Parts: sequence; C-alpha cells; structure tokens
Amino acid sequence: MPNIKSAKKRVKVAAAKTAQNKTITSAMRTEIKKACAAIESNSDNKQDAVRVAIKKIDKAAAKGIIKKNTAARRKSSLARKLNAGV
Repeated sequence: MPNIKSAKKRVKVAAAKTAQNKTITSAMRTEIKKACAAIESNSDNKQDAVRVAIKKIDKAAAKGIIKKNTAARRKSSLARKLNAGV
C-alpha cells in the first residue's frame, strides 16, 4: 500500500477505471454472444442482435477499451456469420 497521498489516489482511480472498463467489456461480450446465438438459432431478430453487438463494439473501441483493429475484426466476424447464416 502506498504512503504518499497522490499514490493512494492513483490506486483508487485505477481501481475505479478498471471496474468501469470491466463492465463495458462484459456488456460487449454478452451482446456478441447473444448475436451469435441469434444467428445460430436462425431467429427473426438476428440482424437487430448483430446491430446492437456492433454498436457495443464501436463504443468500446471509441473509449479505448479495445483496439481499433480488434473492433474491426470482431465486427467483420459477426458480419461473416450473419451473411453465411442467411
């Protein structure tokens, strides 16, 4: 545990930011899983599920939680699955 006041604050801030990033990452992964499940089950709302997942991926990339190329790769993967499932 740090002794200096500013170092103590940095520990608190880092913990808060880590928690926030974790929630965004978790929400993104959940939406990707929902989209994949919708595609595999060939449900009617698969395009809506993919649209929501892509939006979550874009938000995570905009906030710097995932890299731009990672976001592009994940979106491309979802689009390929959607087009193959159609």
